[in-house]
Amino acid sequence: MKLGIVGLPNVGKSTLFNSLTKAGAEAANYPFCTIDPNVGIVAVPDERIQLLGRMYNSKKITPAVIEFVDIAGLVKGASKGEGLGNQFLANIREVDAIVHVVRCFEDPNVIHVDGSIDPLRDIETINLELIFSDLEVLERRISKVTRTAKSDKEAAKELVLLRKLKEHLENGEMASSMELEDDTQKKWMKEFNLLTDKPVIYAANVSEDELADDAAGNEGVQKVREYAARNGSEVFVICASIEAEISELDDDEKQMFLEDLGLQESGLEKLIRASYRTLGLMSFLTAGEDETRAWTIKIGTKAPQAAGKIHSDFERGFIKAEVVNYKVLLEEGSLAAAREKGLVGMEGKDYVVRDGDVILFRFNV
Repeated sequence: MKLGIVGLPNVGKSTLFNSLTKAGAEAANYPFCTIDPNVGIVAVPDERIQLLGRMYNSKKITPAVIEFVDIAGLVKGASKGEGLGNQFLANIREVDAIVHVVRCFEDPNVIHVDGSIDPLRDIETINLELIFSDLEVLERRISKVTRTAKSDKEAAKELVLLRKLKEHLENGEMASSMELEDDTQKKWMKEFNLLTDKPVIYAANVSEDELADDAAGNEGVQKVREYAARNGSEVFVICASIEAEISELDDDEKQMFLEDLGLQESGLEKLIRASYRTLGLMSFLTAGEDETRAWTIKIGTKAPQAAGKIHSDFERGFIKAEVVNYKVLLEEGSLAAAREKGLVGMEGKDYVVRDGDVILFRFNV
């Protein structure tokens, strides 16, 4: 999973990125301090693999990972080259979802590029830049498809969609809000790889004293929540500076720190849960002496395709999958003990993998 962190300058983007990845991207009180997109890999916290790894005395425990890309602060005109321009918008095209950091805190010591705090205006500024960038992509595609549309029926159908989509964006709407008629249009939309078609998760950045009650009294956060609800997006509340402090602590200290603040989980944990929900993802597990590992797949994935996540040979030569829920395996203490009680299922090609399944694949190539 690859997530792009975007937002205006000085909204807490790079501070959040640093705390998530401990990658050390420069965070300074001026625009464009991030000259290149910073990339960090983050392990997904998962108690299940830790418990299974201890049970098996595994030599290696491998969590699922998320790749974060920190994009330099966008400003009005970015799609036309203002600030650092289109080079950053191009980097967002490679991500699965966009994490849009929105400033919802007042601080006279941290300048705002537009001079005041207005979350909805800020969201609109970023959205317009994404729309302008997508329009350039569509115009190039329209030019290309127009040349073949007269002699190619498929190209003619695609051209109809492209023109309709262009009009939709010109009206200030995101590509994700346009209704598509059939699977062919959905396939084309995926091929266009538009920024405005990507799922968005909003990170409302608030001051420390607003965290404990989830910023219930913050008017800006409420507006972001209402906007996100209308657009089918997730919102989570963070304080980027607190996340930076949390990132310096070990697990025990972190838990105490969160409790002192009246919090149950860190911003990273909130973001990971929101990301999995937004992208329709879950994890199945493999466990043994050599390695215990979490594998991220789409909800609804069948056993052979899940096996292919490990190795293409596993999918190609799939025979059966031995499946047991991780809680059952932990309670019984071993796969053999679970088998003896008939708690391990022998599943075929049509089995839909569930979150928390521990699977041993049988295959032959």
